[in-house]
Amino acid sequence: MFTKTISLLCLLLLPLISVKAAIKLPAVFSDHMVLQQNTNVKFWGWADPNEEVIISPSWTTKSYTTTGNNLAEWNTEIATPKAGGPYSITFKGYNYIEIKDVYIGEVWFCSGQSNMEMSASWGIENGEEEIQKSQYPEIRFFKVPKLSADSPQNNLPANWDVCTPESMKYNSALSYYFARKLQDSLNVPIGLMVSAWGGTPAEIWIPSKVIQEDALLTSEANRLQPNEWGPIQPGKAFNAMVAPLTQYHIAGFLWYQGESNVGSTNYDLILTALINSWRELWKSENLPFYFVQIAPYNYEGSTDAGAKIRDAQRKVAHDVANTAMVVTSDISTTDDIHPKNKKSVGERLANIALKNTYKTYDGVIAGPTFKKIEVEKNKIIVHFTNNEGLYFSNKDNQFEIAGEDGVFHTAKATIKNNTIYLKSKQVKNPVNVRFAWGNTIQSNLFNNAKLPASSFIAH
Repeated sequence: MFTKTISLLCLLLLPLISVKAAIKLPAVFSDHMVLQQNTNVKFWGWADPNEEVIISPSWTTKSYTTTGNNLAEWNTEIATPKAGGPYSITFKGYNYIEIKDVYIGEVWFCSGQSNMEMSASWGIENGEEEIQKSQYPEIRFFKVPKLSADSPQNNLPANWDVCTPESMKYNSALSYYFARKLQDSLNVPIGLMVSAWGGTPAEIWIPSKVIQEDALLTSEANRLQPNEWGPIQPGKAFNAMVAPLTQYHIAGFLWYQGESNVGSTNYDLILTALINSWRELWKSENLPFYFVQIAPYNYEGSTDAGAKIRDAQRKVAHDVANTAMVVTSDISTTDDIHPKNKKSVGERLANIALKNTYKTYDGVIAGPTFKKIEVEKNKIIVHFTNNEGLYFSNKDNQFEIAGEDGVFHTAKATIKNNTIYLKSKQVKNPVNVRFAWGNTIQSNLFNNAKLPASSFIAH
């Protein structure tokens, strides 16, 4: 009887004992994480309403206190010092959590489709050799798994990994090379949040509301054709693979995508919408956004659909503030949609960040960049920025000009004072010019930094 009474009391008391919930953290706050240096980073999670949450980072003697709200959520901001570590962070409420091996440094969000996702295990150039020497304990990966959702999520299943030959082998090769160059130059820990999905169009990475409120973007999205590699509905990847991380403080974005939008005539507007929406969600209208232009490739069904995407990307780099683009036509082959030379691409992105974001690089970071044209009788004069030491790498005529009829003819191109002069016997009164205009044309116009010019069309 006594034993039964005790058991009954335990059962009655169990709800009272368990009524106090445990503090919970999103997956992004875990061992081996990297936090952005010299700023106020946001921490958030879940706890009982009015439950006190005390956060104590080891880089300071100060503790930060917040409480769960009526939705059982909490958040607070914590000041981070200059780069360093390792540190620990404790969270105390009704339970106790300790996060270990935390570093402070520079954090970049890396996204796109297969060329961003592509790892050394896919067969990159010098892959086996690079894997063996990839012991970089202060480079950390947060690899987001492929997920989709109908509405924005607040968490995802992932964790931070230290860069070792085992982890590097299956993480984004491009972002790894970017981080290695950054770390060599800045001597700080680097965090890489990699959220990429091969075969996906840009629309699935944009909040669906942004597309629904724009008739042109809606029309573009409605033209997407189903594919076996992933979803095509607006917002599907954003909801599950981006939204849960928008409160995490980062230094900037890296983006490599566009192949799955070949055929679009408004990719510049799509990419601009993505950039603007992400910056708004991260609450920074000028957060750096550096991206890679798609490489020349033999797309079926059109001779210039790829060139149109490359030109659209060029326009975004020109028109949208604090963006920059890497041209890859000289480090790719036209028979492979997944160029194997990821090291050069990652290092070119790093040079952009080192020059534009960190102000530590004095070199040239872009090839000849189209500026404007002038018409002089039967000639078109093409002006470029980054034009020091302009030269052609071969004798191919990649410039074409057209008159009012819009029919393009190959033009004779002459370089004078780092400017291009064009003329053609077939065009008496030229008004339009295009360069490297074709799916598989690899630019032959370079500057003295040995960087190529982008495809473009202008009038």
